[in-house]
Amino acid sequence: MGNRDIVTLACGECKRRNYTTTRNKKKQQEKVELKKYCPYDRKHTVHKEVK
Repeated sequence: MGNRDIVTLACGECKRRNYTTTRNKKKQQEKVELKKYCPYDRKHTVHKEVK
């Protein structure tokens, strides 16, 4: 339908999958890495894209 893919973000510390987001696969080939709040660690951590 478009160029956007739904990706899942996993916490860098506890490895739990907390968030989903979208990315444009044509403009952004590398994996998404965002700093988000982890409710299990109760702090902001780096969340990375997983399959």
